[in-house]
Parts: sequence; structure tokens; C-alpha cells
Amino acid sequence: MNNLQLQEKDREKEIAQLESFIKSDIDARELKRAIAVRMALSGNIYHEISKILGVSKFFIGYWKKQFKTKGIAGIKLGHKGSKGYLTARQNTEVIEWLKNKEYWNLDELVTYLAQEFGVIYKSKQSLLFPLSVICSKKPALAQIT
Repeated sequence: MNNLQLQEKDREKEIAQLESFIKSDIDARELKRAIAVRMALSGNIYHEISKILGVSKFFIGYWKKQFKTKGIAGIKLGHKGSKGYLTARQNTEVIEWLKNKEYWNLDELVTYLAQEFGVIYKSKQSLLFPLSVICSKKPALAQIT
């Protein structure tokens, strides 16, 4: 087997790895990275990929290089966030409490979380998660004050 055939075999193996990763349950950012790399390895030109995926040519080259040097691990997210202060059950309780409210008040939510669960957040921005979970389920007239 000559060098060109080996390179082609390696490329096919890399594309197969990417295909498997793309089909798994991954973050949207990882998905975009993997698709960009797969398209580049498949011979698509960067300009085409850039237009199709809405990414820069630098994005494509960067993630292709990361994949070539580190494999799938190179295109995975490096930071997964920190562990939450509430358990899954407590999150569900908060969401149910919010669903029963006529309107949402962040100061009231702060008090509720402190009294019910002993949780005090440093930033009100952190409190927006429970609200974001059910915003699509709350009637359009609901207000956050």
C-alpha cells in the first residue's frame, strides 16, 4: 500500500469517527465543529463550508487542526459548567412554584430559594435558569419584574 492509499484510509477513518460523534447526543457547538471538520476532510472548500454553516474560515481551520492533533477530544467542549446548588427534585419544585405565579419577581424568587432550600445566589443572573426552563410554557402575558 503506497503513501497516498494510507492517507486516504486515514481520512476515511477520521470521517467515520466524526460521523459517529455527530450521531451521538452532543452539544450544538460540538456538532457545528464536527460538521465543519467532516466537510473539510471530505474535500469541501472553506468558502462553501463557511457559507453553509455560518462560520469563519478561521473557525474551520482551527477545529480541523484541533481534530487532527487531538482527535474527537479536540473538538469537544472543554468546560461543562459547575454543579448546581439545587437537586433535580428541588429544581422541579421551583419550576412548579413559578408556574403557579401570576408574574415573576426575582426578589421573591431569591427569598423563596433562601427560605425553602437555604440557597443564596451571588448573582441574580444565576436565577434566570429556572425561568428560562419554563418561559416557553408560561402564557405570553407573564412578566418578569
